[in-house]
Amino acid sequence: MKTTIYTIEFVDLLWILIPVGVTWYLYGRWTHDHVSMLTALGRMVLQLLAVGYVLTYIFAAENPWPILAVLGVMLTAASLIALRPLRDKPRRYYLYVLLSITLGGVVTLAIVIGAVLRPDPWYDPRVLIPLAGMIFSNAMNAVSIAAERFESERDTSYEMARATAFKAAFIPTLNMLYAVGLVSLPGMMTGQILSGVDPLIAVRYQMMVMLMVLGSSGIAAGVYLRLAR
Repeated sequence: MKTTIYTIEFVDLLWILIPVGVTWYLYGRWTHDHVSMLTALGRMVLQLLAVGYVLTYIFAAENPWPILAVLGVMLTAASLIALRPLRDKPRRYYLYVLLSITLGGVVTLAIVIGAVLRPDPWYDPRVLIPLAGMIFSNAMNAVSIAAERFESERDTSYEMARATAFKAAFIPTLNMLYAVGLVSLPGMMTGQILSGVDPLIAVRYQMMVMLMVLGSSGIAAGVYLRLAR
C-alpha cells in the first residue's frame, strides 16, 4: 500500500472555523459566556505551536531525562486542569489528583512500553510522548468527571456517591467503546490509515489505545474516589 501524507496548509484550516463559529455562537447565546471557548481555542493554538517546536528538540534527544521531564510537566498540567470543576478545594486535593493520574497513567504507560510495543530505546520520544499524552489526558478527564459528580452527590452515603461518580466518569469512555468501528474511526487509527498503514495493523494499534485508555481511566478515577473519602 502506498504511504501518503496529506499536507495541511494553515490557510486551509480556516475552513474548519465555519462549524467552530456556529458552536461558539450557540455556546455564547445559550450560556451567556462568550469568552471561555475563545480562550480555550487561543490556548490550543498557542500550545500546539509551542509543543511543535519543543518536540523538534525532544525528538533529537539521546537520553531519557528531557523526555521524562516532559512527562512530569504533562502530569502536573493534567492534575491542575482536572481540578478545574472544583472550586475552593484544599491544596491536598491537588495531591489526590496528581497521585491518581500518576498511578493510573504511569502504570499503564509502563505496561504498554515495556510489554506491548517494546520500542528501542524504551524512551523513544516519538512513541513515549504521544502515548503518554493519550493516557494522561483520558485519566485526567475521568478524574475530573468523577470529582465533580462526587461533590454533587455529597448528600448521599459515600458508597452511593462513589458509585454514581465512578459510573459518570466512564460515560465518555464507554460511548467511545460502543461507537468505535461503527460510528467513528478514532484518532490514531485514522491517522495511520491516512498515512497508508494497512488497516489491519491500524486496528491492532487502536485496540491497544482503547484498552490503555480504559485501564488508566479506571485506576485514576478509582484512586481519586478512595482518597477523596
